[in-house]
Amino acid sequence: MTAVRTILRVGAAAGLWIDAGVHAQLAGRYDAVSAAVSEGTLFRVESGAAALAVVLVLAWRRPLGDLFAALTAGAGLAAILVYRYVDVGTLGPLPDMYEPVWFTDKVWALAGQALALGALVALLSLRGAAHRPVPA
Repeated sequence: MTAVRTILRVGAAAGLWIDAGVHAQLAGRYDAVSAAVSEGTLFRVESGAAALAVVLVLAWRRPLGDLFAALTAGAGLAAILVYRYVDVGTLGPLPDMYEPVWFTDKVWALAGQALALGALVALLSLRGAAHRPVPA
């Protein structure tokens, strides 16, 4: 079971690393898309959260860190899909981030987040299964 957990952790970290890198690389391009907060700033926050999640998943290896990483990947994945398909408009301090196109960097971010989320859900499920009593 340790080998499976290690593979899941490495997969999650790889996906989060891709997410962090793509968002850091694209942040400057989105600074002009702004309300109270710019989309570039949101990209930097996503990048920082994903980078922190990599450290937590690989070094700390606790359920709370894994949950933070899963929420980071899931929130990013949801944002990409929502703002790709729905013109939400400006929401409070958030700018209108509607972008109805796919391009290589967006696909990479989506793939990284999906890989991370899948690996983390499996990892958290394994942890939960290890703590359940075996029926008699």
